Amino acid sequence: GNVALNAPKLAGQGAWYVKRQLAHFKRGARGTHDKDTFGKVMAPMAALLADDAAIANVAAYVATLPDQPAPPTVKGNARNGKQRYATCGACHGHDGRGIEATNAPRLKGMSDWYMVLQLRNFRDGIRGSHPQDLHGSQMALLAAMLADDQQINDLVAYLNAL
Repeated sequence: GNVALNAPKLAGQGAWYVKRQLAHFKRGARGTHDKDTFGKVMAPMAALLADDAAIANVAAYVATLPDQPAPPTVKGNARNGKQRYATCGACHGHDGRGIEATNAPRLKGMSDWYMVLQLRNFRDGIRGSHPQDLHGSQMALLAAMLADDQQINDLVAYLNAL
């Protein structure tokens, strides 16, 4: 990842998830909302990928990158976040490692600032509202339970503690 470019850490994320997100960007299911500033940057890059094979090649390359936890940057109350994570853990796993069978990506060790941004985007209807993003719409429903940014920060602080 590169915070200066608003690019999250990808190493350690499941190739299945990287492929799905690149395909969503390429096909317009992500990065098209007027308020998705960073998604609008990613969408044209994904559009350069010629086909599904090219997307698979990028995902395979990402899978070869060394996986080190992203440095924590978010301040929050991990104890409060642990209570909130009980719902999240049903799909993302009790340890935040993600579960492909539930279409839930890894959260543990990923870029916390990006998770905060995306949880806000899901909650606020910026992400997960496209009809082709079925899993995103599920996440948007769950993120709507996060009433304010402090609850999001607490949840992400708990993820940093895993």
